[in-house]
Amino acid sequence: MSPAAGEQLSGAHREGRGVEARRVFIGAGCNRVVNNVSWGACGLVAFGTQNAVALFSPLRGEIVTTLPGHKAPVNCTLWLPTKKDVLQVRGKETHYLLSGSADGTIMAWKIASGKGEWSHVLQLPGMHKKGITCLAGRMVSDTVAIFASTSSDGIVVIWEMEIEPTTPGGDCKVSCLHALSVGLKPMVSLSLAVLPEQGGHLILAMGGLDHKIHIYCGDKAGKFVKACELKGHSDWIRSLDFSLPVMMGGEKHNLFLVSSSQDRTIRIWKMTSEAAASGSSVPLRKGAIEMTSYIEGPLFVAGSTSYQVSLESLLVGHEDWVYSVEWQPPTLLTGDEAHQPMSILSASMDKMMMMWRPEKNTGLWINSVTVGELSHSALGFYGGHWQSDGRSILAHGYGGSFHMWRDVGLDSENWQPQIVPSGHFAPVSDLTWARSGQYLLSVSHDQTTRIFAPWRNQVNPGDMVYWREIARPQIHGHDLNCVTFIQGSGNHRFVSGADEKVSRVFEAPLSFLKTLQQATLLKPDISEDFGNVQVLGANMSALGLSQKPIYTHGVKESPSGNSNDGPDSMETIPDAVPTVFTEPPVEDQLAWNTLWPESHKLYGHGNELFSICCDYEGKLVASSCKAQSAAVAEIWLWEVGTWKAVGRLQSHNLTVTQMEFSRDNVFLLSVSRDRHLSIFSISKTEEGAEHRLVAKLEAHKRIIWACSWNPFGYEFATGSRDKSVKIWCVKDASSVKLLATLPQFRDSVTALAWMCHDRASNAGVLAVGMDNGLIELWSVSGGRASAGSTPDSPLSVACTLRFDPVLCHVSTVHRLRWREPSSTDEESTLELASCGADHTVRVFEVRDTI
Repeated sequence: MSPAAGEQLSGAHREGRGVEARRVFIGAGCNRVVNNVSWGACGLVAFGTQNAVALFSPLRGEIVTTLPGHKAPVNCTLWLPTKKDVLQVRGKETHYLLSGSADGTIMAWKIASGKGEWSHVLQLPGMHKKGITCLAGRMVSDTVAIFASTSSDGIVVIWEMEIEPTTPGGDCKVSCLHALSVGLKPMVSLSLAVLPEQGGHLILAMGGLDHKIHIYCGDKAGKFVKACELKGHSDWIRSLDFSLPVMMGGEKHNLFLVSSSQDRTIRIWKMTSEAAASGSSVPLRKGAIEMTSYIEGPLFVAGSTSYQVSLESLLVGHEDWVYSVEWQPPTLLTGDEAHQPMSILSASMDKMMMMWRPEKNTGLWINSVTVGELSHSALGFYGGHWQSDGRSILAHGYGGSFHMWRDVGLDSENWQPQIVPSGHFAPVSDLTWARSGQYLLSVSHDQTTRIFAPWRNQVNPGDMVYWREIARPQIHGHDLNCVTFIQGSGNHRFVSGADEKVSRVFEAPLSFLKTLQQATLLKPDISEDFGNVQVLGANMSALGLSQKPIYTHGVKESPSGNSNDGPDSMETIPDAVPTVFTEPPVEDQLAWNTLWPESHKLYGHGNELFSICCDYEGKLVASSCKAQSAAVAEIWLWEVGTWKAVGRLQSHNLTVTQMEFSRDNVFLLSVSRDRHLSIFSISKTEEGAEHRLVAKLEAHKRIIWACSWNPFGYEFATGSRDKSVKIWCVKDASSVKLLATLPQFRDSVTALAWMCHDRASNAGVLAVGMDNGLIELWSVSGGRASAGSTPDSPLSVACTLRFDPVLCHVSTVHRLRWREPSSTDEESTLELASCGADHTVRVFEVRDTI
């Protein structure tokens, strides 16, 4: 079981020196599927990010952990007790979370919300053969929950979860009660409710591809029989939600069901109970027919009661598919009575969330509140959710993003955007620290470049510091593969490479420099920056490839100038508004107003860019592309400033997977898919650069994925698919010698990062990332070698720490980067950044406990 979120430590395996790792930050986007998000009564939001289940705290606006276990992307999550189980939630410190993935697996997790502890409880029996699309359930007593799962295989399974009250913390066991086959058109939405005044009777609504809502009745034993069908929608039914029983106008308990569909409409169905034994049919209506008179629907019997279904209201307001509808969670009144507010939240692909409530005088359902993202960059919402107290609402969108609003009004409603976690929604391919170490830059196959930084509180600088996404410098039309920050003096600049033959150079605009100052509460490290930077921000081009600068003294065109463009005016994109942020920006601002201008394009490679690096003086950039021949596998050298190609280094026959300059910029190390490593000597000249191949050798038996230099010497490490890490040194500036081979790892080695902390003993830490997402730290000392000497002491290596899997990635680690220690840092503390195929960016604090 893992400790509290803020103090997640990893120290499971220690040898020699005492080292521990603590989670500082997780950045991740939400999987882009319906039903993926669940906001629990415990206050935490659960969502799937690739194969992991992530939990975030809306109060702190940060992800507190990711739960490993699934082997396929997580499609849906469900908290038990649910927000509707207000009687069972009281005083409960232990909550349970169910998650379903694309391979048909359902897992259960136990969350001790008071202590911030979580553990994997069990994996449910494999009843489904295809991906889980929806989970729905309710507590039927303090210790028993009934829930249902539906899958693309056309099966709906009813389960029982029994929580054992005798054991501390409450372990649980899950059993399968019943499986319903729904035919060739699978169900994609479910809702379960306890029938009023029926004790143990349950009602299950399911909807899907056949445009009908199917109502099933059953008991606690899980035997469900079909009761009726509700017709009306003309497209797939995407969401269903039962209310708690409602008392209306002296009538008995009414149950309401709300449904939404891809036909852009929402329907509210009313189920009125009537004693079946009396033999009477529908009760007599009042003489006057009101506007709220409902349309008759089917009648069904459950237990000793018959239920009349009628269409209460048809809500039309959204302009695109309505992906989710949810009743406002009930509140607990005195006397153990739950009150169901008559309020519905809907979320749609039209980028809007709406709240629907009955109008006081007529009873007609109307749209009372609308919130949404108006920018062209948002592509709609996959779901909307209430906080348990009804004061906050949360949406998750097409771009893997969260959007939260809170009612901050006193006398009237005033819904304002709130800070939420953010991150990439596709594999993160590379990351780099800014040269000052103030922020982290990452690139991803989601075609964005993002900047994450710790945001310090201006009012109380000593308060807890939370990491935030503070800018999105590049939004591209190709998957991004690599990035490097340009070292040395001058403005902040980086070069990125994508699935295209061009590298692109970006320079920080004035708006970012001032925002960074707000975030770090530090004076800029380059005094001339503000005066020399003439670019305020950047605009996106129509094709989403180049980003054009917006100048500080630029002439503002009148908006009327674009009004006579004829039909082409539909193609125009609104201008960005570069902004200096005094608090962390929200998604809408990040996606449009934080772009960096592109200053240069570097043409030369014959295929898509794959790897890129910069020397430590900020004078040369090296880049490589995907290759299947020696001619294409050349490494190109570019001169920073003039951006001319000053060298083409030939050695490899296949893609160069990673490159790195030695700390004194004398050597360039490259590793490749051809299983070879190469060492080039590089010297800067007036004409550009001279280079010479010093050594080339077959270093591993499989693809070499990673390499890293010792910052204090000419030793370097290589990591390969053959599950090995080897440590080498450059000998006599003309050859390479193998110093050590680390013990075989459990999986392919995909990332390496070497950091030294004691120059005298040549002692350092080598971080190793693997294909399974796990990270290990190895201490390396001795074996010092300079360019003209042999090692004067034997090399000593030992594993000092294996990170707890809860801290680690759940898929391939793509890159590890140590933050260069600054003069203000504690000597015993280091920061390690990592990114991976699980869509996450992570920052760890590594502390020496001795």
